[in-house]
Amino acid sequence: MLSPIDIAVIVLYLLGVVVFGIRIAGKQQSMSDYFMGSRELPWWAICFSIVATETSTLTIIGIPAVAYAGTWTFLQLTLGYLLGRSLVGWILLPRYYSGEVGTAYRFLGERFGHRLQSTASATFLVTRLLADGVRLFATAIPVKMIFASLGYDFGYPVIILGIGILTAMYTYFGGLKAVVWMDVVQMGLYVFGALITVIVIGMTLEMTAALAMLEDAGKLNVFDMTLDTGRILSEPYVLVTAVVGGAVFSMASHGTDQLIVQRLLACGSLNDARKALVGSALVVMVQFIAFLAVGSLLWAYYGGATPEAMGLTRADEIFPLFIIEGLPMGLTGLLIAGILAAAMSTLSSSLNALASSSVLDLFGKRLSTRSEADRLQISRRLTLVWALVLVAFATLFEDQQNPVVELGLSIASFTYGALLGGFALGLWNKRANEVDAIAAFAVSVATMVVLIFGIPGVIAAPAVAWPWYTAIGTLVAVGTGSSLALRHS
Repeated sequence: MLSPIDIAVIVLYLLGVVVFGIRIAGKQQSMSDYFMGSRELPWWAICFSIVATETSTLTIIGIPAVAYAGTWTFLQLTLGYLLGRSLVGWILLPRYYSGEVGTAYRFLGERFGHRLQSTASATFLVTRLLADGVRLFATAIPVKMIFASLGYDFGYPVIILGIGILTAMYTYFGGLKAVVWMDVVQMGLYVFGALITVIVIGMTLEMTAALAMLEDAGKLNVFDMTLDTGRILSEPYVLVTAVVGGAVFSMASHGTDQLIVQRLLACGSLNDARKALVGSALVVMVQFIAFLAVGSLLWAYYGGATPEAMGLTRADEIFPLFIIEGLPMGLTGLLIAGILAAAMSTLSSSLNALASSSVLDLFGKRLSTRSEADRLQISRRLTLVWALVLVAFATLFEDQQNPVVELGLSIASFTYGALLGGFALGLWNKRANEVDAIAAFAVSVATMVVLIFGIPGVIAAPAVAWPWYTAIGTLVAVGTGSSLALRHS
């Protein structure tokens, strides 16, 4: 049972987020204010906002679940993330800052035409709904357990709707400025919660014996240096797969995804955007270490028991169980608030990015004759529409049994290859035109459908690790577009 102090901490946090988020943003006068924060946000705030946006509840409950069930090899991905973001900073960001670009897909529109810009934007919208639907559902897992401990059996849809309403409130009024500054606050809260958890578990265990237990079980292994081709292709946390696949994935997620690019364009200069982007990779590395440590210590704390033996249905429930049962009064409420903070930071970012891509990419020409006040109001209304749609998507994942962090990353990889391939084709193949690029985009997505799902009754889905999805999709898109472009010679 949660104590009254825990409940008070959670309620005060939720109320404070809404009030503070609205007040800190000030009054929004234009779409530039609403979607770009007037391009005056400091780079370090953008850096923390990027981290908070990509971290989400998947990190807080998913990465400890990965460490609990396996090892620390997940950390190898951060090496690829650092490489990929560095390449984005020096290849793609200069293109974005060379003109008045409001979305990641405006570049594709200028290079190939509006049809490809709209196609890329629509792809982003669908992918974001699916990926962040997983993130929002992940938040409902611990919250449902909390209500159950209080004797209330609320279903996932009710919980998801409640979180969506609270987040939409300050996003609706404050736009990107509110989102970024609340991300900074929320990141500080959940990182503090992770560190507190490590300290509490460390004080409970005899650390020398616990570390020896973890070492003997191979739970602290970080690097998997295998060169076996079969394992490299099929296992996600082999060094080659993690670094190469993680780098390409990060190039797509931080170079072509409006969720992140929108923040980078809100920086005052190209140099600030680079610092925010590369800095985010280093901060993510530290965060992964913290949450992997939580998972490993929980494994020692529970004696390596399986989730089923603990009366749980999935590994993602282990950390929430400890938060409820193992933390002192007050800290439980703080950790639950941290989980909600991570969810709300990602959800608010998604709502603002979905609205901006809709307004600027899909409806830009239709709204060009409207007044600034009308366009701002339409932007806010679209924020609410996307909030409802995202809540609906989040309810689709209740029956999934994979760790939610891996599920979310797999969904994001589904279309990232087509997006990154379109950008690469536009940068390096001067012959390719809009028809070539759209065909390449379609072939890449179709290839990924077969790769991930196979063709029922005809072809079984091959055993390919999810970090390779984006790389394969990118190669298919570039190869298809370049081949079609040969006919123009």
